[in-house]
Amino acid sequence: MVKEPKIDKKKDEKSSGKKLKQQPLQKEEQKQNKLIVVDAANCISGRLCSKVSKLLLQGNRVSVVNAEKVMLSGNRYEIIEDYKKRLEIGSIVNPIHGPFHPRRPDTIVTKMIRGMVPKRKSSGIQAFKKLRVYIGVPDELKNSAMQTFDDAKITRPESFYTSMSDVAKQIGWKGVVQ
Repeated sequence: MVKEPKIDKKKDEKSSGKKLKQQPLQKEEQKQNKLIVVDAANCISGRLCSKVSKLLLQGNRVSVVNAEKVMLSGNRYEIIEDYKKRLEIGSIVNPIHGPFHPRRPDTIVTKMIRGMVPKRKSSGIQAFKKLRVYIGVPDELKNSAMQTFDDAKITRPESFYTSMSDVAKQIGWKGVVQ
């Protein structure tokens, strides 16, 4: 019996003249680098933050304004109690070493967005550096076009929601904007 030689199919396909599929664009080439100003007034927090995190991962610079007007859906009492319980979490060994919990509305929203970005990967670190969150509308962004997300807007009356400023005041924010 004579053994037949093995034929490498991969080499055959390459040399046969078949057209290979063109590689998709690299992630770096797909990224955009434009400034997007997002108005967060009367938007549900989770939906807004997920949209903003996607914009960041696409390479855009994103500024979120009116962070104190972001809405949280659910029972007001339970939301505030949940945030108060988070403040009790600390280091048993030395509480001075953290963890430190945000109390201002802009830092709370920033931390929400950070949780939706891969913060330990280089792409997430680069994306997170392009985020700015403001209380109110700063002077340099007043004249720029603001984008809103219609699917993130509240659909029921405001009495069904709790604003981020109410939660922040309950957990220790003084209401002073620097």
